[in-house]
Amino acid sequence: MRISELSRRSGVATATIKYYLREGLLPPGRPTAATQAEYGESHVRRLRLIRALIGVRGLTVSAAKDVLDAISEGETDTHELLGLVFGVWPASGPAKETAPASQAAADSTEVSALLAEMGWTVTEHNPARQVITQTLSTLNSLGMEYDWRSLIPYAQLAERTAALDLDQLQDPDDPLEKAERAVLLTFLLEPALLALRRLAQEAESTVRYRDRPEGRSSRRRRAPGR
Repeated sequence: MRISELSRRSGVATATIKYYLREGLLPPGRPTAATQAEYGESHVRRLRLIRALIGVRGLTVSAAKDVLDAISEGETDTHELLGLVFGVWPASGPAKETAPASQAAADSTEVSALLAEMGWTVTEHNPARQVITQTLSTLNSLGMEYDWRSLIPYAQLAERTAALDLDQLQDPDDPLEKAERAVLLTFLLEPALLALRRLAQEAESTVRYRDRPEGRSSRRRRAPGR
């Protein structure tokens, strides 16, 4: 296919495709003339992954190229591939230190205890570790006693969610398609998962409190002058 057809199939503008070609994110097509080339299905899949990494994952062009190069080098290892798109390059950048060093060290120990309790094998540089560390630190600094044991029920739910996520990555054999699907399912679904939590909270509150006498009285307006 020509570059115009590649643009139509991938949803990426022709000018952007040419930029990706210059930057090395997209391999060149098969030359057919001095200024023309033919592109194949692998280019379509790679462009879709590039769009997911940059537009959805939030990576820079340079970081996206690193991911693509790494996938090309070890494309048969699904675990390594998923590690690349899930968290080797955090979209939000390095986590900021918000707690004293002693408190952060204590919370890091708690994260390790949580992982041990769940039986999870997780790399030391996974950015999610720092997120949990900072969350526990913030909760405790605000006077709320909250340790790793309180997170166990949530971790169990997360474990079931992760299984559902990976179940949906079983079918694609092409590493580019699998990586694209992993990015989209992870980063586009996250807001929806949070929204489901909010909906469930309202529904649970309705069951627990709305129909109770104290719930009705708390919403009843007082008459003027009383």
